[in-house]
Amino acid sequence: MSAFAQELPAVFAPWGPVQLRRMFGGWGVFHEGLMLALVFHDTLYLKADAQTEPAFEQGGLRPFVYERSGRPVALSYRQAPAEMYEGPAEAIEWAGRAWEAALRSGTKPAARGGQKRQGVGKTKA
Repeated sequence: MSAFAQELPAVFAPWGPVQLRRMFGGWGVFHEGLMLALVFHDTLYLKADAQTEPAFEQGGLRPFVYERSGRPVALSYRQAPAEMYEGPAEAIEWAGRAWEAALRSGTKPAARGGQKRQGVGKTKA
């Protein structure tokens, strides 16, 4: 794991605990079994949706794109802003946006040894 990825739990800590899991040459960032971000080539991408896209677009934050069968495929993750690393208030704001987008996605949390998800739908502050 890169030094960048190793530092991410500390970046997210003001908002809440996260776990990193190896995924397809990168890392998934999970909270309560639900993926809210991914890391690829030492770049953090946050979960985004129609409600949060404008904030990412306003900042010029590009989507995560990979190539499949010679064609680019964009996922619903956007590059995290540099300000997310500047302090706890910014980390809380951007992690909260990603979490809410993840909750709205309807994706079921990853099974993790019978753990129960608590606080689904809660807003982190």
